[in-house]
Amino acid sequence: MRNVIKTVCLSVLFGASLPATAQTTTKEQLVVALSNPGKPGLVSVRLVGGSITVVGYNGKDVVIDATSRTGRQSGRSAPAAAAGMKRIETSNSFDLTADENNNEVSIKTNSWKNPIDLVIKVPQRFSLQVGTVQNGDITVENVAGELEVSNVNGAIQLNQVSGSAVANTVNGPIKATFKNVTAGAPMAFSTVNGQVDVSLPSSSKAALKLKSDHGEIYSDFDLVTEKSPTKVTRTNQGGMYRVSIDDWTYGKINGGGAEIMMKTLHGNIYIRKAK
Repeated sequence: MRNVIKTVCLSVLFGASLPATAQTTTKEQLVVALSNPGKPGLVSVRLVGGSITVVGYNGKDVVIDATSRTGRQSGRSAPAAAAGMKRIETSNSFDLTADENNNEVSIKTNSWKNPIDLVIKVPQRFSLQVGTVQNGDITVENVAGELEVSNVNGAIQLNQVSGSAVANTVNGPIKATFKNVTAGAPMAFSTVNGQVDVSLPSSSKAALKLKSDHGEIYSDFDLVTEKSPTKVTRTNQGGMYRVSIDDWTYGKINGGGAEIMMKTLHGNIYIRKAK
């Protein structure tokens, strides 16, 4: 068993002669060798700010291309108290750490300071635990494994993936296209503001649990749907009564299988046959 740790720390100093709206980027690449090349693995990364793109390829290493959006954002003006004064630029450090242990690669950054955009190439049989909060979307392409993807203010797109997925965001759409799905593995796709659009192989067997509060549900599968009786739950706590209504639409494709949940508050739901 081998443990590989590599850290890149960059400092960029902007001259005082640059305009107040100046912005620059810093790029760096890490190549992480795996303990067991050719075996399945896992990449985990959580950003505060920035985008994440993960692409499966026919290689044996994990390759991380990182771009830091450093410098002052355009549109920011000096405060009135600084009238007649010159702004002194401060350095912006860019930190990226990749820790590998037994084919599990953990990536850490200082994206809380400046947004960092990551493009990560992984061997195709890899699982993912990736998430960001703001200033970016998440895209996954050509990866086969267990995919856990989360965003808050941005979109999620899964292109030609295989395996199973749990994807959720708050402000953004979710679009997923599967080449193959793991039989018997439950999946979930949820957002608050955005549509959910999932394409599955035509032979997929699934039990669907669907809900769109302010939208419609569409499918080109021969979907056998059933509207379950509305479930009303009443509770009494501290003299206060609470009534909860659980109103979902259920359906089966190809006779049913593992549950696939799709939910949105504002948006439509699309269940498609993959082309």
